[in-house]
Amino acid sequence: MTTPQQFSIEATGRNATAEIQSAIDAASARGGGRVSLLAGEHVAGGLLLKSGVELHLAEGALLRPIPDYEAYRDTTVGVIAEKSNRGMIVARNADNVRITGPGRIEAGGEHFIAGDDPTVGTFVPSEFRPRVVVFEGCRTVALDGFQVTGSPMWTLHLADCEDIVIRNVTITNDRRLPNTDGMVLDACRRVLIEDCAISTADDGICLKTSAGPDGKAIGVCESITVRRCTVSSLSCALKLGTESHGDFDNVVFEDCKVSDSNRGLGLFSRDGGHMRNVRFSRVEVDCHETPDGFWGSGEALTVTVVDRRPERHAGAVENLIVEEITGRMEGAINLVSTSAAGIHNVALRGIRLAQEPGPLGTGLRYDLRPTFADIAPITEAEGRANAWTRGADGRIVGLLDYPGGMPAVFLKGVEGLTAQDVAVKRPAPLPEGWNAKDIVEETN
Repeated sequence: MTTPQQFSIEATGRNATAEIQSAIDAASARGGGRVSLLAGEHVAGGLLLKSGVELHLAEGALLRPIPDYEAYRDTTVGVIAEKSNRGMIVARNADNVRITGPGRIEAGGEHFIAGDDPTVGTFVPSEFRPRVVVFEGCRTVALDGFQVTGSPMWTLHLADCEDIVIRNVTITNDRRLPNTDGMVLDACRRVLIEDCAISTADDGICLKTSAGPDGKAIGVCESITVRRCTVSSLSCALKLGTESHGDFDNVVFEDCKVSDSNRGLGLFSRDGGHMRNVRFSRVEVDCHETPDGFWGSGEALTVTVVDRRPERHAGAVENLIVEEITGRMEGAINLVSTSAAGIHNVALRGIRLAQEPGPLGTGLRYDLRPTFADIAPITEAEGRANAWTRGADGRIVGLLDYPGGMPAVFLKGVEGLTAQDVAVKRPAPLPEGWNAKDIVEETN
């Protein structure tokens, strides 16, 4: 039996890319092992993790990636996101790869800011930004016990991977830097995420099924469990979509806490993949309004099915259970399909929410973004691609008034809804712009 190799890298505060990569290569070539970054500051460009190797950040270790997109020209990846095709730590088609803590990756997001956008209160990101960790086509993956701060873009991105455990990982990103998703599980199978803490300006834990260069889904998302995680997000904390080219099946979020967030729970079907057998159980939410430039505004639960491209219909949402949800929201619960695919067989039970007025009034509209207008804005349109676009009337495309005012629950295109022990506490008297009906269903 091959003895696992052990390599220890002393901290120098200087560029150690070659030394760290050499240790990774040697450990993999000898059958696997651990490369430990010892206490102190380690500076590196792109690192390529290989089969059988654990990259260990020891107590007191700080990995500081070089804040230059060109430092990652050799660690490119196949799935392009927000124009990025590069990662700081990358693994491709590797078996048995691990990153462990308790050390920290200080990812340098502040160096990838191009300006400020006062209309929505966020920074304008640089055109090209690397992701922090990207694994593609890997099997038997463990991410355990480390911290990441200040990601420039998506923090952890696993694409077309299987047999994954993510445990005790802490992610703390700048709350004003867009696209800094915490964890993106992209067409992954057999995944367990537990006991993680995330605070970020974009989606917290997000499941996607992206398309490859040929326009076809890179795979499906199935058998995913997320439990005992705490998430704070200025987009959607626990989410499926928006990229949904492949199917999603057997997904569970349970015993989680969503705090100081825009949206709590969300399913966003756009690209043809079906979302089936999804359950949210025992989740505490705290959802507040945001400016119109952000998607959504204070909803505890949003499910939208929209054909965002004329040539491609969205996939149906089927067999959704939402149970034992508590907390507060400044928006509503929305289940809306404008696609023929529809939303089918939804069970709401044991819901205890307080619906409270927000300071901005943006919760008074429901949000169907992203639409075709967001992914392909006309040249003269005001807005930001893949975010928001103003129409000729000056209103943001995709934001619609609730018929008769904001209810507690808004339904459109839903078949087979059951509700048991659902209670939404609303203020009395109702604020201006609120619907007197708790539940409103639009049938046309």
